[in-house]
Amino acid sequence: MAFRTLDDMDFAGKVALVRVDINVPVENGQVTDTTRIDRIVPTIRHIIEAGGKAVLLAHFGRPKGKVVAEMSLAQVRPALAAALDRPVTFAEDCIGITAKRAVAGMQPGDVLLLENTRFHPGEEKNDPELAASMAALGDIYVNDAFSAAHRAHASTEGIARQLPSCAGRLMAAELLALQAALGDPARPVAAVVGGAKVSTKLDLLSNLIGRVDHLIIGGGMANTFLAAKGLGVGTSLAEHDMTDTARAIIEQAEAEGCTIHLPPDIVVARAFAAHTPHEVLPADQCPEDAMILDAGPLAVAEINALLATCRTLIWNGPLGAFEIAPFDAATNACAQEAARLTALGELTSVAGGGDTVAALNRAGAAAGFSYISTAGGAFLEWMEGKTLPGVAALEA
Repeated sequence: MAFRTLDDMDFAGKVALVRVDINVPVENGQVTDTTRIDRIVPTIRHIIEAGGKAVLLAHFGRPKGKVVAEMSLAQVRPALAAALDRPVTFAEDCIGITAKRAVAGMQPGDVLLLENTRFHPGEEKNDPELAASMAALGDIYVNDAFSAAHRAHASTEGIARQLPSCAGRLMAAELLALQAALGDPARPVAAVVGGAKVSTKLDLLSNLIGRVDHLIIGGGMANTFLAAKGLGVGTSLAEHDMTDTARAIIEQAEAEGCTIHLPPDIVVARAFAAHTPHEVLPADQCPEDAMILDAGPLAVAEINALLATCRTLIWNGPLGAFEIAPFDAATNACAQEAARLTALGELTSVAGGGDTVAALNRAGAAAGFSYISTAGGAFLEWMEGKTLPGVAALEA
């Protein structure tokens, strides 16, 4: 994987068009979670401290090519200025005379936020004219939005082919972390894949089987695999129409030397509610009127013992219904052990996608992982072995 970084570019006196992801939650005009904003600060600071002018391109929501007042990036500007501890000006368009005037008025060290790129229908169509209009505003293109890199949009792919381009700090960190996890990892490699449905993760499972040594399956997905092995799963969330597919995945894993791990014991209950009566049973003894809501303590012990033998871990999805206690126990215990091994330097741990970040935060383990991706769809598509247009454009 060859791409230029901020350190390869001369920003002095230059206008850097920086594609960022600041599609953050907003309530009553106030940003309620600044995580994505905080993560782009190092890139912006590098540019302005190098004497450059940082012009930010971003989307917000799904306006579908129309101007929607509630989706204006103007409401994000105060939180961005607070994170940077400096003024951030705003332009009410990302192209045209409004944007040109705003850029022309900048001095080295200034930061300008342009209006929502998706207010233009050509953004999601990767319209060459829109990309050219954006490119005309700057001298260098910096992509720091890995979370949008799986979209071939004008601001993520088209513009990268029209200007000298590089990866920002966040993008570079993400790519290097994923390379360490799947590109050339230290072995043995284990992957935890949880979540509700096998059907939504077929590409992920198929790709991982050929790349990892151990595949630990949890959540509702594990129920489908248990059913595929002929075990009763009661009223559990399971895709019974996917059992043939699950059996095919098991056979593929055996052929490729990948060991699939399913829970040997389970936590069951009659209701999906916090602190409802529950019991631990062998995986082959789920009552017909009960549902499996977590992996049991024996499963936790086996997973943790396995992690101690591995050098690399990829984590996507919870092991159980982590949102409510006590069905968060397996996810919490295994995540905490992964963080402990990582802190000892014995494990490289990369996690992301779906509910993963929330589950690891709840477990108090996220900070202990080598890298946590907040990219969602882009993280999953990378794990599925797909080419991400925004990344490919930087490599080109």
